[in-house]
Amino acid sequence: MLNRIVLIGRLTRDPESRYTPQGVAVASFGLAVDRPTRNPETGEKQTDFINVVAWRKTAEFVTQYLTKGRLVSVDGRLQIRSWVAQDGTKRTAAEVVAESVQGLDKPRDAGDVYGGPPPAAGAVPAEAGAAPDLADIDQTDPFADE
Repeated sequence: MLNRIVLIGRLTRDPESRYTPQGVAVASFGLAVDRPTRNPETGEKQTDFINVVAWRKTAEFVTQYLTKGRLVSVDGRLQIRSWVAQDGTKRTAAEVVAESVQGLDKPRDAGDVYGGPPPAAGAVPAEAGAAPDLADIDQTDPFADE
């Protein structure tokens, strides 16, 4: 049997972090995932909103580094929970339990999409056109062990 889910989408809210009485980290967040097809009547994109729960180190990573709007990849499994609400009705919820979460984009600063403040009008960066200093480049072979 196999229960595996891989999703790519954007966080719909900042992750909510908490700890169990035993001290285990838990984070929950929403993920907006676009469907590959469009609504046949309107031509608009259709989006699914999926609840995700992360535990332990994955929860700590999510809470520390990810915020609303970030593009992420979630690898995990589907879990269906059932409980009886205070009013006596039986409730169920489907959620993804994340085994790993990866950020797929860079966080945006208050400046611009490139991560820094916008340049002054007409300004030319000092390093424009200059060759990089070879001392600043990592020249180790990443495949040397192969």
